[in-house]
Amino acid sequence: MIEILFWLAVGTLVYTFVGYPAVVWLLARIMPRPVRRGPIDPPVTVLIAAYNEADVIAARIENCLALDYPPNRLEIVIASDGSTDGTVDVARRYERPAGPAVRVFAYPWRRGKPSVLNDSIPRCRGVIVVLGDARQRYAADAVRRLTENFADHTVGAASGELLLLNEAGAPVGDGVGAYWRYEKLIRRAESALHSTVGATGAIYAIRRRLFEPIPVDSLDDDVVLPVRIARRGYRIVFDARACAWDRTATTAREEYTRKVRTIGGIVQLFARERWLLLPAHRLWLPAVSHKLLRLAAPVLMLMALFTGAALAGHATIYLAAFTAQLALYGAAAGGVLLRRRRSRLARWLGIPYAFCLLNSTTLVALCRSVMGRQTVQWTKAAEAAHTKAA
Repeated sequence: MIEILFWLAVGTLVYTFVGYPAVVWLLARIMPRPVRRGPIDPPVTVLIAAYNEADVIAARIENCLALDYPPNRLEIVIASDGSTDGTVDVARRYERPAGPAVRVFAYPWRRGKPSVLNDSIPRCRGVIVVLGDARQRYAADAVRRLTENFADHTVGAASGELLLLNEAGAPVGDGVGAYWRYEKLIRRAESALHSTVGATGAIYAIRRRLFEPIPVDSLDDDVVLPVRIARRGYRIVFDARACAWDRTATTAREEYTRKVRTIGGIVQLFARERWLLLPAHRLWLPAVSHKLLRLAAPVLMLMALFTGAALAGHATIYLAAFTAQLALYGAAAGGVLLRRRRSRLARWLGIPYAFCLLNSTTLVALCRSVMGRQTVQWTKAAEAAHTKAA
């Protein structure tokens, strides 16, 4: 029984992190479904949901005003979720009759981003709505690149590429950056095959007519909203040409806060969108392999460790497997000790450190979700991390 548990854990982990990426990459090469992009310029709304972003909202609006898109077909909407720091006042300075329309939706009290999106998207004038946050910056051609995907009538949502910049040279940032590059390889393959599961929250676009209100306690709007569009038969595609920039986490706490919330949203997704577990739907394979099995990964890692320890004295293969696991966790521990250094060794150890950190936060997110302690609003710790990231 111990051997069965060991091989079950190891086999599932290998499939999750190596096998599935290889399978989806191969399938995308064998039977790709290219997006029929075209040079179109439909009316577009860039919608930024903001809470207490007075320090950065002006720069974000300036970034949107500099987009390479016809001014008379571009609308910029700042939707304030009950901000109390002057965000609305700063944003309203950009409301002007000439140039791209800048509109401010000032909601009187704080309810959370899903409520803001539910109220704001139907009020947008654009045929295409581009969603993002206040802290990122878009490349000048990002919106144009996104909209080109909607020349294909089968596309319902399009996600851009988030480029992470490690300004501080911190190992956590290096590790997370490497992990994000690995994620993008998988998303490119999924998109080429048919659809990704969700989008990149920093930069994604939808057809406004396909929008349907999401639950007000949704944790990951960038997953729930596109996935519900995909359920209606439309594609969710990834376009690496549409770029946004953000800074990687400089501390474990900052990355922990972000990841716990994200994983909590994935748990919530499968609890509510159970059709994703039906093999008949095109999203079944990526949903189960890319998202659901990732939730089980930390439990499988513990199972592999303890069963490997129990079997280490019985055969060389089990001893080698157990030693490899200890080496992984030892390297992660080294990453903790060297997390404030900028040496090459610290950067390399930042990768196993980030891997173990991300999987440990999955356990925390699972526990928080089961106990009902995850909130749709930013906590004090999350606000601090968010402000620092901005």
